[in-house]
Parts: sequence; structure tokens; C-alpha cells
Amino acid sequence: MSTPPAFPASTVLGYPRIGPRRELKRALEAYWDGRSTREELDRAGAELRERTWLRLAELGLEALPSNTFSLYDHVLDTAVLLGAVPKRYLDAEDPYFAMARGTDGLAPLRMTKWFDTNYHYIVPEVGPDTAFALDTAKPLGEVRQARALGLETRPVVLGPVTFLLLSERGAAALDRLGDVLDCYERLLAELAAEGVAWAQLDEPALVTDLGPAGLAAVREAYERLGGAAARPGLLVAAPYGDLGEALPVLAATPVEAIGVDLVRGGLDGVAALAGKTVVAGVVSGRDVWRTAPERAAHALRTVRAHAAHVVVGTSCSLLHVPYDVAAEPDLDPALRARLAFAEQKVAEVVELARSSWDGPEPAAASVPLAAPVPAGERAPYAVRAAAQAERLGLPPLPVTTIGSFPQTGELRAARAAVAAGTLPEQEYDRLVEAEIERAVRVQERLGLDVLVHGEPERNDMVQYFAEHLDGFAVTREGWVQSYGSRCTRPPILHGDVSRPGPITVRWTRHAQSLTDRPVKGMLTGPVTIVAWSFVRDDLPLRDVVFQVAEAIREEVTDLEAAGVPVIQVDEPALRELLPLRRASRAEYLEWSVAAYRRATSGAGPATQIHTHLCYSDADQILAAIDGLDADVTTVESARSGGRILGAVGGFGRGLGPGVYDIHSPRVPGGEEVERLLREALQALPAGRLWVNPDCGLKTRTYEQVEAALANVVAATRRLREELALD
Repeated sequence: MSTPPAFPASTVLGYPRIGPRRELKRALEAYWDGRSTREELDRAGAELRERTWLRLAELGLEALPSNTFSLYDHVLDTAVLLGAVPKRYLDAEDPYFAMARGTDGLAPLRMTKWFDTNYHYIVPEVGPDTAFALDTAKPLGEVRQARALGLETRPVVLGPVTFLLLSERGAAALDRLGDVLDCYERLLAELAAEGVAWAQLDEPALVTDLGPAGLAAVREAYERLGGAAARPGLLVAAPYGDLGEALPVLAATPVEAIGVDLVRGGLDGVAALAGKTVVAGVVSGRDVWRTAPERAAHALRTVRAHAAHVVVGTSCSLLHVPYDVAAEPDLDPALRARLAFAEQKVAEVVELARSSWDGPEPAAASVPLAAPVPAGERAPYAVRAAAQAERLGLPPLPVTTIGSFPQTGELRAARAAVAAGTLPEQEYDRLVEAEIERAVRVQERLGLDVLVHGEPERNDMVQYFAEHLDGFAVTREGWVQSYGSRCTRPPILHGDVSRPGPITVRWTRHAQSLTDRPVKGMLTGPVTIVAWSFVRDDLPLRDVVFQVAEAIREEVTDLEAAGVPVIQVDEPALRELLPLRRASRAEYLEWSVAAYRRATSGAGPATQIHTHLCYSDADQILAAIDGLDADVTTVESARSGGRILGAVGGFGRGLGPGVYDIHSPRVPGGEEVERLLREALQALPAGRLWVNPDCGLKTRTYEQVEAALANVVAATRRLREELALD
């Protein structure tokens, strides 16, 4: 191939795609609900892409990425690009969304967390017989769309090694590397024929422990793709950490440019980048704090001493941050001055690219001493189990839900009206109480054993607590995509955390007053509150988590004092924060488990503590989950095909592997639920098995929920009778 033109001086690895006002969410849900057509959805996507490219160009960014937009998930897009679509989806009306969300008769593909972020990706299925077939319509279409605006772009595609490692078979799927590389070679040739100067292949798996087979795959992939006769210049980007042992392997291949994360990674080994163009990720794509210019300049100077050409960029895609601080007039001005959302981060990239990078060396960062771990233990499990059995009197295979019930349009409108000052809080409170009663009566009628109040007062499981704790700020438009149309507004944890007063006690007490059945108090755990917030960077993360743990401990104590018999403290982010490198994991798991135990240590033996984890490969950290010492743990299982059941042999407490995938609109039939329960009973004794959905029911409708839970209860009763458990 001919030498590519010099890479422009500034770029980002990706950009938010949901729209500044969540336009994509509304377009998707209109299509899914039958209120619009696929053509209208595609037009909405095209408009969002155009607005993004034009805005990035207006901000002065020199190298614009394309193919970072997705209607659902970029990993799923890559599976479609490569033709890795399982045969069972090909006859669906819309195979793409059938894989993402399922249909009435077809379960979706598994979904899990993207590296150590709260973004969820669809897990591809790549088997020995997968027939790859390249389909370049999307990346080429976006190049042409941008070119019609007078803009040249750099197509971004998930790299072949990461795609295979993230697939259902993991490292075993590397046996298909040669076939996948055939597709990537043809893709690069088509991009070159289209006149594309540069292409970006994202390989975040390179910042994990690859081992000899993984490193060999990196070498094979980029020797071959780098040596292709017809291709654009190649940028291989490795966000979310340090390339470590993969850096010299990748640098020895013929690729022209390497993107390195200089926020989460370090400067060790940069000498290996000699002769390469380096996209230096000095502006963080994972947080909302302004970049320290002296530290960024120091990193850029260090890289410049070795690299052939240095490009200023972001550490990863800006997918993980909101759009614009200017949309947040309610934030304290002093806090706003410290913040940079996507627009501000692009401006920082542009400004750094135009600067000389000269100046004094940054002062050495002071690392505060970690605070001592507060002690806190409960009575032994055997003592607790006996006390709880006597207090609760539950049947075998008790049925419960994870916490939330559907959030109705009326409820959302009322919450917005209270915020706008057009609805008195007393009227809103009455509406919340009525919605709690509705949820309780539905559960009683369906026959659930442990009830929830449905959380109608909560906008989000983390934001709600942030609004009631000191040290947090919340945003108006700070939306970040979690998956598909699901968006969250991560709070900003900017100061010391404390609890001014009770948060959930009033609503839980009201629910318990409506029924004789036990009602769970619902709390979010300290690790999850911190993981799903943008967190201050001037304290060790564990110290911040323990501050939150103290606040949750106070709430647990107040719930118990109010007579609440079951308290659920969710930690779905426990696996998410697990360091990508194995060497750092033991320390993290030690303090994160200790923080959870501190948060729950105020509960007496007769109070049953539940926890919940979802869509996070919980089977990989089962020993740590057992260490949480919760009396009952509920986990996602239905969507992942019960994979956790193969790892629970030594789990010594109550466990609820989900039997209902709530992230799909489909309603599971009774036979399906019964099959999942029978599989669970092969791994767990009936005395420790709980029956529950995979996750909360907030995103579903009451019609879907009632039909699904009715099937869950009916299947459970059939098994109780058959096994003479009653």
C-alpha cells in the first residue's frame, strides 16, 4: 500500500450517540412500539450522525470518526458486519433487534458489561460453523453520508481480536481468527477503494491479561492486516488501561498508528512506539473532570520524544460521558467550573493540539493514605438462617422480585411536574402511595412470597440516593447510554459523603402496612453507587466507597428499627469495577467486600439481607459474592442460559438464579420457567433456591410483568407439588 497521509493533529476515539436530548431513545421506542417505521428510525439515526460530525468540525476537531454511531450496540454491529448472525434470527422480521431484544418466540443474545464500564454489549455467538460474510453497508454508508456534507471521516470498527475474545466462547473463538481476518482484509480493501485515508480498529482487549495465545493472535492479526496490499492507514486503539506486554507486540507490526490510554495507562514502555504515529489519549473519556493541562503536556512531551508523530486524543470513546456542561444551569458554579463533558473534552483536545506542550513539569501527585477499614460483622449464617426462618415462615422456593415495578407515564410526568414546581409535593406523595399499593396488590394477587414496594418514588437506583446524600450533585441532561435505549444520569460525587436523614424508610413502612407478607427494604450498595457516579479523584476510591458504606449502614439500621424484616442491598457493579489486570483484583475484592459487609453489619440475625447482581458475569467472582455474606443473592441467569449454575456448587447461602429476562419484552412461558427451575435444582438444594426475575421490572409494562410473574408463580407451585416441598 502507499504511505497514508499524515494523521491530523487532533481526534477523539468516539462520541456519544444517544443525542443531546436522548433523541435516539425516543426514536427507538417509537419503532419498537409500532408508532414509527424502520425508515423513520434510520432517518433519526442519520440526523444524529450529521449533527455530531458538523458539531465536531465546528469545534475544530481535525480528524472525525465515523461508524461509532449505533442503533443499539457497536459489538452487535460488528457481528452484523461480519455476518455472524445465528441462523435462528435470520427469519425474524428485524434480525438486528431480534438479537438485541428477542421476540415473542425467540430469546435475545446474552448481554453483559463492556470491560469495567456500565455500558452493556450484546455477546456475539461465534462457533466452529459460523459462516462469516462481510457486509460493509454501514461503515461505507457513513463515510459517504459524511462526505456529502463535505467532511472526511475515519471509520471505526471493533478489532478482530477483541471481537472474538468478547464472543460467547471467549479465547476458544480465536480458532476462527483466520476466517475473521479474511473479512477484515476485504473491509480494508473496500475502504481504500472508497478513498478512505485512515481506519481505526478498537482493541480494548489488549489492556487485559492476554497470555501467550492472545498475544500470538495480536501478532498474527496485525502482521496480516498491516501487510495487506490495499488498505487505508491503520490506527489500532487500546482504551481503558495500559497495553503492557501487548505494546511491543503491536508496535512490531506494520500498523502505522497506535492509540494509547495515558489516563488509565502509564508512560512505561513508550520507547516501543518509535517510528509510529501515536494517538495520545491524554483527555479522559471516563470522567467529567477538566484535564490538568500541565499533566497532559508532560505526557505529550514524553511521547513526542519517541514517536514519529503525536496526535492529541481522548483516552477512550466519549460514549461514557454526557454531551455538554452548558445544559446544566442548576449546578453550583464552582462545581461547573471543574467539569468537562463531551463538548468540553473535544475543546480540550483541540486546544492541546494547538499548544506547544512546553511548560514546567507537573508537581508530583500526592497520594492520600488510605483510611482504616471500619470493622463490622453479623452473626454466623447458621444462626441467622434459623432466626429468619422462624420470623418469615416462607415456603420452599420462595418467589420474589428484584425491586422496581413498571414506571408509568403518569408517574414520570408527575415527577417532572414536581421538579418544575407545577405539582405540589403532597399530591405527588399521594400518587406515589397509590402506586405502591398497586404494586403490593398485584404481587398479593399473583401469589408472590416476599414483596417489594415497587420503587415508584425513584428515578434511578443510584441517582435517587445521590439526591438524598451530601457530597453529590445531580444533572438535568447528563444522560449516558447504558444499552440500547436505556440511559442513566450518573451523579457527580464531588465531596465527602454523609446521610442527612432516612431515605427509604417512609415508603417501605407504608408498603409493609398494606400487607401481612414480608416486604423488602430496597437499597443500592456502596460499590454500585460509586461505580455508577462520576467520582472525585482526590481520594483513593476505596475511601470514597467506605464513606458511602457508612451512609448505607445508617439506612439499614433505620429500616430494621422500623420493623422491616428483609433488606436488599444491591451490588450489580461489584464485578464491573473488577480491575482488568489479574494482579490488582485481590486487593479490590478485599476492600469492596469489606465495604459491603460494613454497610450491612448493623442488621440483626433475624433480619434477612439480600443482594443482587446482574449482567456482569457473576460466575467469575462467586467467591467474592459468597464473601459478601448476604443471606440471599439474586443473579442474572435466564438471559445467559444458566451459565452461573455450573459455578455455584460451593455457594453456601440462598441463591436466586433469574428465570425471567426482563431486558426483553417477551413474556416467558410457564414451561420455560419450569425448565430453568429444574436446571437450578440440579445445582442447588431446594432449601436454598429462590425464584426471581433477572433484574428489576422498571422498564417493562404492567401487562408484561403480570403475565410473566403469573407464569413464574404457576411454574414454582407445580414444582413444589411435584417434589412434595409444601
